[in-house]
Amino acid sequence: MVNGEGEVEREHEQEPQQPGMFKKVVLGVCVMEKKALSGPMAQILDRLRMFGEFEIIIFGDHVVLHEPVEKWPLCDCLIAFYSTGYPLDKAEAYAALRKPYLINQLKLQHLLHDRRKVYARLEEFGIPTPNYALVSRNFPYEEVENFVEEEDYVEIHGKRILKPFVEKPVDGDNHSVMIYYPSSAGGGMKELFRKVGNRSSEFRPNIRRVRRSGSYIYEEFMPTGGTDVKVYTVGPEYAHAEARKSPVVDGVVMRSADGKEVRYPVLLTPAEKQMARDVCVAFGQGVCGFDLLRSQGRSYVCDVNGWSFVKNSYKYYDDAACVLRAMFLEARAPHLNVKLSCLPWTRVEQPLEAEDGNSIFKQESSTRTGTFGRSEELRCVIAVLRHGDRTPKQKVKMRVTQDRLLSLMLKYNGGRPRSEAKLKSAVQLQDFLDATRMLVPRTRSGKESSDSEAEAWEHAEKLRHVKAVLEEGGHFSGIYRKVQLKPLKWTKVPMEEDDVEEERPIEALMVLKYGGVLTHAGRKQAEELGRSFRNGMYPGEGTGLLRLHSTYRHDLKIYSSDEGRVQMSAAAFAKGLLDLEGQLTPILVSLVSKDSPMLDGLETASIEMEEAKTKLYEVTTLSEKQPLSSSLKSEMPWMVDGGGMPENSLELMKKLVELTRIVTAQVKLLCKAEEERLASTALNEELPPYDQARALGKTNMDVDRIAAGLPCGSEGFLLMFARWKKLERDIYNERKE
Repeated sequence: MVNGEGEVEREHEQEPQQPGMFKKVVLGVCVMEKKALSGPMAQILDRLRMFGEFEIIIFGDHVVLHEPVEKWPLCDCLIAFYSTGYPLDKAEAYAALRKPYLINQLKLQHLLHDRRKVYARLEEFGIPTPNYALVSRNFPYEEVENFVEEEDYVEIHGKRILKPFVEKPVDGDNHSVMIYYPSSAGGGMKELFRKVGNRSSEFRPNIRRVRRSGSYIYEEFMPTGGTDVKVYTVGPEYAHAEARKSPVVDGVVMRSADGKEVRYPVLLTPAEKQMARDVCVAFGQGVCGFDLLRSQGRSYVCDVNGWSFVKNSYKYYDDAACVLRAMFLEARAPHLNVKLSCLPWTRVEQPLEAEDGNSIFKQESSTRTGTFGRSEELRCVIAVLRHGDRTPKQKVKMRVTQDRLLSLMLKYNGGRPRSEAKLKSAVQLQDFLDATRMLVPRTRSGKESSDSEAEAWEHAEKLRHVKAVLEEGGHFSGIYRKVQLKPLKWTKVPMEEDDVEEERPIEALMVLKYGGVLTHAGRKQAEELGRSFRNGMYPGEGTGLLRLHSTYRHDLKIYSSDEGRVQMSAAAFAKGLLDLEGQLTPILVSLVSKDSPMLDGLETASIEMEEAKTKLYEVTTLSEKQPLSSSLKSEMPWMVDGGGMPENSLELMKKLVELTRIVTAQVKLLCKAEEERLASTALNEELPPYDQARALGKTNMDVDRIAAGLPCGSEGFLLMFARWKKLERDIYNERKE
């Protein structure tokens, strides 16, 4: 068995058997030469030879590929496993003919080349797997029934898999794996592949549609905190686990000074050790590897591989050789009653482990003695951060009574007349834009002569503003724009059948929230803060997730609210803290958890905010002849600390209104041509075409400008004018004084 540190527990320590005391066990290595001569295989075979109990025969490529199985060497135990170009059928025929002891069953290796069969086998043995759905095509681009793809999910036979999800080819030898991200996180896709230099993945922001070129498994994305765990079994009683930086984070392979990928051993829980045993038994592979996903307090198995060994670990090679020796001798020399014996050689510590393991991952004592002799230990580090620099966060509120908008509210709130609807996805925002475009007046009247006409003009201006905001950038992203429709009044409408009355909304409050986009400066602020935090809190620990002190790296949690600027700030902070590269969307999905209640303010915050607004209004609009009283100063000392309230605050506010009007007029000149074109559009003329495919993220777009929160095209001036006009209107309503 294996102890908590992954070391072999030797129940019977004994001296090694002397050569010549019994007939040696012939161990045949029937694999491709590239595998037989690989570093891990050579290390383990050398150790087996040193026991003096085995005669090892390597078949070689010529024998395996060209000789008939009848001419293959005889052996007592056989190591045989599939790799590219390997004739698995011939190996099966040899095993049936000679009947050697197989450490890895050959027939069951066929399962490993089809992910559908792997997942079915795992489920058959009750081994936890991620939630998944399967799409099988008989030929590329075949139209498959019961397969639906929408903006943020795929649905297969009624089973819906939401983004982010993983798309895996059913071919187990095809390692082109894709991860698709939801529009709320910015969308896009990350492609995972076998390491090429220092890259193992690439983010592609323009790709949002899944592949149709073959059969795929769609698997729920499991956030694992930025690490992948690989488990290696040697027989059902031994398992060794290592972790590495996950390729889904930034795709940069972390390497040591000598170019080896940095990995570190991790402890398996009792449940995970049982899962390792179950995988070994279920697939009949004494030596195998599989991916273990640790997510939200649970563990899942996926992607089982045949015959996998740990690289660059002398301790593991020692343990694997001891376990394999015991298994081979128990099968072919049971009279020796050998379990696990001591090593017949002196252990030589591996330089790589001494440098890359002990110096970086050594468990330094964080215990210190306090003033009173009590032992103190650092248990956690908590940091609470504000979001970085952002563009202005704005809001448009208006009461709506139009049937188009009320019907849209019912469409997205489940048909409940008293429930609000939140529209964030590209499809939902596109529906709302379509309805708004039909309601915006095409022409503007002159000077309004009555209050009702003035209110109608203000309503039309707000609709134009809403339309301009929704058309900004030519692309929808729920992370920075959302619409809320809250019903205010209802009525009962008789149904056509059975004289039943149905409740219907007749008025709703529409709230459009937009802006608050994290700027380039904000991202740099967050990244630099992450780097400074790491260097200040963990001096000398190096860079990156794997380099953090082992006390902390296993339990790193990052939370944010559901506001876009906060999520992106958290992702940028994580990028600096862990020395990551690339765009923020994969980092956001992999490392940041949305937990709004944890970060929300007091439940009475809205009441306190209203009280503060009322006091501000009273103070700001005080007459010039009524200076700030001493009692008021004592109630609001923050006004005095900030320099106090000016005596002529109301006059200054009026001056601010005039300056705002001047700026608004100047901005309007920038888009005069566009305004004239809109005003000249005939009432019965079709609206200018809107690129819906682009808005839904189905075509290429100016990703960098959108990510920076910048408008694309001439609509930028229109939106700028709408913002200044809203500011002017919010500061002072001339009609209402």
